[in-house]
Amino acid sequence: MRGNGAIAGPLAAVAVAALLLACAEKLVPAPTIVTPHYPDFVFPAIPPGMGNSQADARHQRGWRFLQAGDLRNADREFSAALKQAPALYPADAGLGYVGLAERDYRAALNRFDRALKRAADYLPALVGRGDALLGLSRPDEALATFQAALAKDPSLSEVRRRVELLALRDVGRQLATARRATDAGRYDEARNAYVRAIADSPDSAFLYRELGIVERQQGNTGQALEHLRRAVALDPADARSLVQIGEILEARGDIEAALAALTQAAAIEPSDALTQQIERLGSRAELARLPAEYRAIADEPQITRGELAALIGVRLDVLLRTAPRRDAVLITDARGHWAAPWIMAVARAGVMEPYANHAFHPRETVRRVDLAVAVGRLLNLIAARRPQLAKGWIGARPPIADMGPGYLNYPAVGTAVASKVMPLVDGAFRPSRPVSGAEAVEVIGRVEVLAR
Repeated sequence: MRGNGAIAGPLAAVAVAALLLACAEKLVPAPTIVTPHYPDFVFPAIPPGMGNSQADARHQRGWRFLQAGDLRNADREFSAALKQAPALYPADAGLGYVGLAERDYRAALNRFDRALKRAADYLPALVGRGDALLGLSRPDEALATFQAALAKDPSLSEVRRRVELLALRDVGRQLATARRATDAGRYDEARNAYVRAIADSPDSAFLYRELGIVERQQGNTGQALEHLRRAVALDPADARSLVQIGEILEARGDIEAALAALTQAAAIEPSDALTQQIERLGSRAELARLPAEYRAIADEPQITRGELAALIGVRLDVLLRTAPRRDAVLITDARGHWAAPWIMAVARAGVMEPYANHAFHPRETVRRVDLAVAVGRLLNLIAARRPQLAKGWIGARPPIADMGPGYLNYPAVGTAVASKVMPLVDGAFRPSRPVSGAEAVEVIGRVEVLAR
């Protein structure tokens, strides 16, 4: 739980006061905090109009020393703040946190109680008091104090977890039974134990999450989803439940909802593994939004010009958008075709052009030589951006058994072969052979790698 601006910089007036203090007495320079020693401590902010500029400055310095791990100077600064302004109860809370850091829980409790005597709902003192009571092995009082803090600020997720854990002490036996049963694969027994525990602690997000995981292991994904969503409703910061929800929704084919759940989880607890999951699901979501005809391309025994245009337009969108644009392209037979946007995109980029009569013939079968011409033009676009990469294929004249250098489209075929985007088959190119969807996907995939 990050502490409400735990290392906030002093206000301008406080900074001026600090300067005056430095002139009045020799002060140890306050440290610069990069990584706080006690990130779970809640900064005891000073309410507006309380204290004075010098006391405020000493209070701010005390917090900086505390988060730097310099407890002696932290104690000195908070004490100096109280001397400047005896009613400055946030400084009492600051001394309470020094006590927590020193594990002097009784001294910490006394300081937090002093602060709460002046302001009964002062949140930093409530949270600190609960921690001090835990340190003194007084869990019932700690629970009541944490609940008071949570009533003041329901967004304190770490405090909420502590409340749940303290509440669970009365259902520890059921929880232990459930975990042993889960580890042994006795899921019915585990489920019953979790249900009993939830009956005793109905607001525990943790229990709903564990029950949801057990239901999922039993294959009851509907019930698992219900329990996991209940866990998130009780604790919106429950990233583990959100990940479980995302995985269940992905298995059900609801990619958009799964992506939303995982993205929400990553915002709470980012990780490399979660980033990879989100990227993979994002690609699936983009594919799911495309026309069914596009998704079927890979399974086609022979692809058409319209399908090839769509494949290039989707997979190499950035390359096409950065290519020199031909705005005066006229195509008479693309309107109404499902791939019309991509047909216009490849034509404007000069990768696939209409015939002399302005017809594109989107349903015409693509031969290997047709694919090579498109690939050659794509490689030329890549070469314009990355000439060093293109040295191996620009102007190449590889030996091809069934095509000589005098062949009309030999330059494009030579480029496609030399770049290893379209390899030969037993030394031959077989220019007239129709292209399957799987082959087209593989070839355009190689171009996509070069274009990155």
